[in-house]
Amino acid sequence: MPHKEGDVPAIAGSYGDPEMKTTQRNAVMITGRDDGRPMMFSHGFGCDQNMWRLVAPAFVATHRIVLFDHVGSGASDLSAYDEKRYSELRGYASDVLEIIHDYALRGVIFVGHSVSAMIGVLAAIEEPERFDRLVLVGPSPCYINDPATGYVGGFGRSDIEEMLDSLDSNYLGWSSVMAPVIMGNPDRPELGAELTNSFCRTDPEIARQFARVTFFSDNRADLRNLRVPALILQCSDDVIAPSVVGDFVHRHLPDSTLHPMRATGHCPNLSAPQETIEAIRRYLGDDLDADAPWT
Repeated sequence: MPHKEGDVPAIAGSYGDPEMKTTQRNAVMITGRDDGRPMMFSHGFGCDQNMWRLVAPAFVATHRIVLFDHVGSGASDLSAYDEKRYSELRGYASDVLEIIHDYALRGVIFVGHSVSAMIGVLAAIEEPERFDRLVLVGPSPCYINDPATGYVGGFGRSDIEEMLDSLDSNYLGWSSVMAPVIMGNPDRPELGAELTNSFCRTDPEIARQFARVTFFSDNRADLRNLRVPALILQCSDDVIAPSVVGDFVHRHLPDSTLHPMRATGHCPNLSAPQETIEAIRRYLGDDLDADAPWT
């Protein structure tokens, strides 16, 4: 059923095995079919697993849904934060793989939003046999323009440095200004307010570090090493990952499908959940047979 204005559907499920370190560290939540193909949802910067509440429920009848929080976000264990481990995106990719191993997952459909798109790419490059397909929502392998190669990432280095300086000096103020810009959809201010509130729930010190890791990462050279099929969901008027970046990702991923969306802004999982669901459904195809258990 399409999402209606004001609806806030909950994702019914339970936390994973408390004996596993990733359950506590990443607040792993399991729902859906025990015999369904695993479908793992990974949130973006300043967010948590709640950001998937309008999308993930659409797949509980056919898949085993795995939700989690990156360390520093949501209900994750803040004491597990290691500055060295999380000084690059590969640290977060290692967390993804540890969750997959803890829960003995295989044939995973990984749905990653924003920076988590590249986290999923890195994890799938490391252990491709664990993944079936990737769904990359608003991906960017590099946010900074590179005049030497002609690459357009959307930001000059000075833009990023200025943004991070502002974040350092006043994280809450930065969040209240930047979140609505990232969300887009100025005619729906409640969406920007929700993202602002999500940013404000994130541990500020960890958020500062994660922002640097996110915006200074350059994973362009990694794209060609991915051997797992991928769907790229590209929004229009996305200031964080403009369409030229989506085109670049599509050209450099060996087995990718580019799907331009009518949705605007950077967070279609919140602003256009039904369009997001339908795009993923079309891509998954036969995986959506509710009467056919996956083994």
